[in-house]
Amino acid sequence: MSESFDVIVIGAGPGGYVCAIRAAQLGLKVACVEKRDTLGGTCLNVGCIPSKALLQSSEAFEETQHKFADHGILVDGVKLDLSRMLARKGEVVGANVKGVEFLFKKNKVTWLKGEGKITAPGTVEVAGQSYSTKNIVIATGSDSMPLKGVEVDEKQIVTSTGALELEKVPGHLVVIGGGVIGLELGSVWRRLGAEVTVVEFLDRITPTMDNEVSKQFERVLTKQGFKFKLKSKVTAAAKTAEGVTLTVEPAAGGAAEELKADVVLLAIGRRAYTDGLGLDTVGVERDERGRVKTDHHFRTNVPGIYAIGDVIVGPMLAHKAEDEGVALAEQLVGQAGHVNYGVIPSIVYTWPEVASVGETEEELKARGQEYKSGKFPFMANGRARAMGDTDGFVKILADKKTDRVLGCHILGPDAGTLIAEVAIAMEFGASAEDVARTCHAHPTLNEAVKEAALAVDGRALHI
Repeated sequence: MSESFDVIVIGAGPGGYVCAIRAAQLGLKVACVEKRDTLGGTCLNVGCIPSKALLQSSEAFEETQHKFADHGILVDGVKLDLSRMLARKGEVVGANVKGVEFLFKKNKVTWLKGEGKITAPGTVEVAGQSYSTKNIVIATGSDSMPLKGVEVDEKQIVTSTGALELEKVPGHLVVIGGGVIGLELGSVWRRLGAEVTVVEFLDRITPTMDNEVSKQFERVLTKQGFKFKLKSKVTAAAKTAEGVTLTVEPAAGGAAEELKADVVLLAIGRRAYTDGLGLDTVGVERDERGRVKTDHHFRTNVPGIYAIGDVIVGPMLAHKAEDEGVALAEQLVGQAGHVNYGVIPSIVYTWPEVASVGETEEELKARGQEYKSGKFPFMANGRARAMGDTDGFVKILADKKTDRVLGCHILGPDAGTLIAEVAIAMEFGASAEDVARTCHAHPTLNEAVKEAALAVDGRALHI
């Protein structure tokens, strides 16, 4: 037996590395297992960070081509240097993963390089070495969901990983799945010149979001050039030297049609990743979707083994995993670590952005909750007009009797930043009036949040 630890975290993604750092801050001897050559997991290496880098670069390219003239800035002969754009993405990723490595050294977290396997309670094997530990944390994240009949090669048929590395702009990109990942990466390649068609099984895109926001979002993306085939399913994909031919059928059944693409992006969701962990050997229970079963304190059915992040139930979001990692680390030393699952924001980083926190109108109606709704359009916001970004609105939902904020849904510029104000308000149990009576600087996009809060009481000032 090699070195022993208080905690061994398996997986160095946002949940794992944050859990490891917080546990080390609390005085525990910590190791983190990671098989990649770099830390940060899917998020930093092939997910959140590189996709946002490309979204930023592609938005700058589109603005130069189509929006700068409105500001009196005339630019001739704009060209795309895709190789440089991809190289910049790599530089952004490199800086972030090196930052995590620095934090490990600063906090004296030991990086165990290789694949981790739980061989017994309290024992983890990495690269042929066994390590003993008082606590094991499973933080192995998720990977892309496969689709029968659609074989991924990361060249012609790609997941999000391959979509970040395309060597040229596809003439026609078909995205299977109308969720966050597909729409974000579809936006990147549409801005760079691709025709983009989204095939979605359900009757709307971003199906977990507020219905009104989802419908308006679809209209905005359509205006930008997206094409949508809703209530449709892909049943086969045939690759040729020229591209990919998809067989598409109505979701409810019916005649099939062919859809030709240069590149296909498979983005129908993600699934918990537990391959090679030895969970069956030690008896860790999983649910029908392959997720590790835990109680409210992240404990599995095996004493001393815990799980957090994408590998357990809940939204597959980096910040949810981070909060769980912190809460678990604090619980391990006897503190009252806690995650408020009712106040976890979700964001789509297209432009305009879409952000949500709390419950949707559909969820409130389903549980019989009486509520009030206040809405304010960015068209009536002075800062949005000055920016030339007036699509969308802010909607705040509040308890009809108590006025407590129950949810907020934003489609508009910097929605992902604006949603934080409402998340904080909800964390402290604020009412819509509390938000409305808080002085907001002028002119800012945040004023749209204040106006939506005023609108809950039917007294918006600027519309």
